[in-house]
Amino acid sequence: MARSRLVTGHRIWKYFTPAYYLGMTMRLALLFILFLSVSMVVWDPQTRGRDHEFEVSKLNKQVLRLQLMLGDVKSVKEDATVRTLKNVKEDPVDAERRQRVKEAMIHAWSSYEKYAWGKDELQPQTKDGVDSFGGLGATIIDALDTLYIMGLHEQFQKAREWIATSLDFDKDYDASMFETTIRVVGGLLSSYDLSGDKLFLEKAKDIADRLLPAWDTPSGIPYNIINLRHGNAHNARWAGGDSNLAESGTEQLEFIALSQRTGDPKYQQKVEKVISVLNKNYPADGLLPVYINPDTAKPSYSTITFGGLGDRDMWEKSMNGLLSLVKKSTPSSFTYICEKSGGSLTHKMDELACFSPGMLALGSSGYDDSAEAKKFLTLAEELAWTCYNFYESTPTKLAGENYVFNSGSDMSVGASSNILRPETVESLFYLWRLTGNKTYQDWGWNIFEAFEKNSRIETGYVGLKDVNTGVKDNKMQSFFLAETLKYLYLLFSPTTVIPLDEWAFNTEAHPLKIVPWKDQVNRGQSNSVQQRKPTITLRQRRFGG
Repeated sequence: MARSRLVTGHRIWKYFTPAYYLGMTMRLALLFILFLSVSMVVWDPQTRGRDHEFEVSKLNKQVLRLQLMLGDVKSVKEDATVRTLKNVKEDPVDAERRQRVKEAMIHAWSSYEKYAWGKDELQPQTKDGVDSFGGLGATIIDALDTLYIMGLHEQFQKAREWIATSLDFDKDYDASMFETTIRVVGGLLSSYDLSGDKLFLEKAKDIADRLLPAWDTPSGIPYNIINLRHGNAHNARWAGGDSNLAESGTEQLEFIALSQRTGDPKYQQKVEKVISVLNKNYPADGLLPVYINPDTAKPSYSTITFGGLGDRDMWEKSMNGLLSLVKKSTPSSFTYICEKSGGSLTHKMDELACFSPGMLALGSSGYDDSAEAKKFLTLAEELAWTCYNFYESTPTKLAGENYVFNSGSDMSVGASSNILRPETVESLFYLWRLTGNKTYQDWGWNIFEAFEKNSRIETGYVGLKDVNTGVKDNKMQSFFLAETLKYLYLLFSPTTVIPLDEWAFNTEAHPLKIVPWKDQVNRGQSNSVQQRKPTITLRQRRFGG
């Protein structure tokens, strides 16, 4: 028994001695193969599985990115809308950022579609809609061209169907001339220029015809409010019967464009008279006050401001006046634009006035004198830095409605709400297009991310009651889709998408195709319309939404 155990033990032990294998190469090879096989069965599938998942994830991300970029390219057609991206070398960071903005638009639109379809604006917190503009479906009309430019054609077609079947302007409603013109007339005309669909042109004529009686005043300066059904026009009581300068001088672009596209001069004749009348009473410094008497066309005694209620027309004169309002803060030398009342300056600047860097940059390109052009472009860049710091200076990185400048303390928030306004992003878009400086893209991206962090909720986007605390309101303004997201999208798009030498943006960021003057003659316009090129306001802003 002992010997048997010894023999057995010896037989087993020999397998653990190297000498056994040295003379048995075949056995060693077989044992090695067996070891590898067991390893493949037991261990390698887990490792390879993890590696496979990682590689697949990377590939999926690349495929998605390529699909998104391809989708953007497909959405850019070589026609009257936007020029082709062919042969355009694009920064992949821009493509990713643009896609993020596009996804934000999809979220905003789908939320409106789900909770407020047909209403003017979405109230995301309560998941319902509100008719802020008489039930004209303002968000649908305002968002049309943004949907088209972003290549969201399915959403565009659904909006088009609503306009064809449900949009009715025959309403006993006192409409704001200004808001109706920039949002509705502008939105419809832009959609017509982009798509070529005559439905939009017919609807634009319908609403414009309902607005025309507002210009039937002794001076030709229009009233600011009109009933869409009855045509009765008037001004707000709180304005003392006066017409607002910004509103009266902002409607030229849309109505001139309507005459160009229809061949009917009546729209252009109404709005051009306003420019002529204002020019007769134009002060030497080019700074008209906020209110104008519609009977006499005389300026009323009121505040001069580049913020809410105060836009400019006659460019070169008013630029000299603007320079008299420009100051610098201490200690950081932020450039800002004061408000003026009588002979006194108020060191306050609205975020609304942040359209002015873009206006100045665009205007600087029209100067023959390079020194003058550089002066105004430099001013535009300085003001843009101030406006960007309106955002950077708050805990939420979103700007308040206005800022006060006190000696020694730079800027501080005055009114602290934020309603998703586009003005600063608009200026960043123009400055990037005109200078090529990618810093403006980075600033815009930071603002977009602040909106994503503070304003995006599950049911849409909301403004903030206070940019210091981040407390949210309950409205998704239609201009967030029409302007803010559109300018952000274009900020990260190639310059061949809605090029500035072929398109002009109205106050609500609706791009209108620039029609050469000879084309107007060919369209059979009357001699009175053909005699001279119309004076069109360079850029305008509105008071609020």
